[in-house]
Amino acid sequence: MSGSELPQRSRGVRRGAALTFVFASVLATAAATNSLPRSDEKSPVLPLRAASSTVHGDDVARAAAEAMADGKSATEAAEEVVSRSGDRWGAVYDKSEYEEFEQGLDGRYTGVGLAARGAAGGLIEVTRVQPGAPAARAGIRAGDTVRTVDGASVAKRPVTEVMALLRGDTRSAPAGSSVVLGLERDGHRWTRTLRRAELTTEPVTVGTLPGGARLIRVEAFTKGTGARVRDAVLDAPGDAGVLLDLRGNGGGLVSEAVTAASAFLDGGLVATYDINGEQRVLNADPGGDTTRPLVVLVDSGTMSAAELVTGALQDRGRSITVGARTFGKGSVQMPSKLPDGSVAELTVGHYRTPAGHGVDGRGITPDVQVSERAQDRARTVLSGLGGNG
Repeated sequence: MSGSELPQRSRGVRRGAALTFVFASVLATAAATNSLPRSDEKSPVLPLRAASSTVHGDDVARAAAEAMADGKSATEAAEEVVSRSGDRWGAVYDKSEYEEFEQGLDGRYTGVGLAARGAAGGLIEVTRVQPGAPAARAGIRAGDTVRTVDGASVAKRPVTEVMALLRGDTRSAPAGSSVVLGLERDGHRWTRTLRRAELTTEPVTVGTLPGGARLIRVEAFTKGTGARVRDAVLDAPGDAGVLLDLRGNGGGLVSEAVTAASAFLDGGLVATYDINGEQRVLNADPGGDTTRPLVVLVDSGTMSAAELVTGALQDRGRSITVGARTFGKGSVQMPSKLPDGSVAELTVGHYRTPAGHGVDGRGITPDVQVSERAQDRARTVLSGLGGNG
C-alpha cells in the first residue's frame, strides 16, 4: 500500500486529523462537489439496488440543527447520526476540513512533499519526494525508511495515518509548523526537523520508456488531470504504445476520470451509476485514440475514480490491465451542507463498469496478475501488443 499527502475525504480521517488523498488504502470519494452529471441530463432510469445508507441528508441536517439549538456541537451530532447509519463511506467534515479537501482537488496542500508505502516488516518506505519541497531540501530520498514522526514509532501503522501525521491538522499545524522525522537509510539512522509548506502538485507525469513507448503516471484525478492525460496521448509519437500507471491512485473527480478515459475511446459508455436506485450513465467524449497499444498498470491502491477508468478500458477491450486487484471503492457519496457550515456525505449509490460489474467491495481483477516487478511485466505486455514497451 502507498500513500501521499494530498488531502481527501475519508471516514477514517476526521476532525482533529488531516484529510488524506490516499494512494493505496485511503477511502477516496468518487463523487465530489459538481463532479456528477446534472440531474437534468438525459439518461435511462432503471431500478438498481438501493444505496447502503439508511439515513438521509435531511436526517443529518435535522440532528445538527437541534444540537445547535441546544448549544451543542452540530458537527458532533451529525457525526453520531452518520456513525449509527451503517454507511461504510459516510462522513462529516467541519468547514475548514472541507475547504482543505477542495484545495486538494485544485492540487494545493500543506505538507512536507513525500509519498510512501507500507513495506515488509511493517516499515514505511518513501517512494517519491517532491522536488523543492521540505523533504527534498532535507535530503530525504526515495527508498529511505520513516521510523518515527515527532518521536513516536510509525512501524506497522497504516500508511494513511503516517501521511496524516506528516500533514498535520491545518488549524494546529499550518504551513511553517515543524514535524520531526526519524529516518533510516542503509542501516544509518538520523532525524530531521522539517517545516510544513504550502505545496502544489503535478498529478500527471509523462515519460518515455526504453523503446519509445509513452509512460503516463496519474497520481490523482484532481482538476485538469483529464486534459493532461489527453494531451500526453496526443503528443505521443507515431504509433508508440502507452503505459497508463494508476498504481496508488486514490481517485478524485469523476469528471476528470471520464475525460482521461475519453483519451482512449471514441465515445460510448464509461460507467453507469445509480442515485437512490435510479441508473444514470457516464459517456466518453468522441475522438479519442482507439488504436494505440495500451496497458493499464494497477494495484491495491487503485481506487474509486481510478477504478472507473480501469474498468471502462478493460471492459471495452481497449487495454490490457496488469498488476494486482484494485481496492474496490465503487460507491457514490453526495455532499450536503449543514447549518454550521460543516458538510455531511452519505452514500447514495454505486458505480458499475460498462459490462455491468460492481466494483464496491470487489475491486477489478487485472488481465495479467503480478505482485512483483509489475512495471517490467507491463512493459513486456505492451511490447507484445506492438507498443515498443
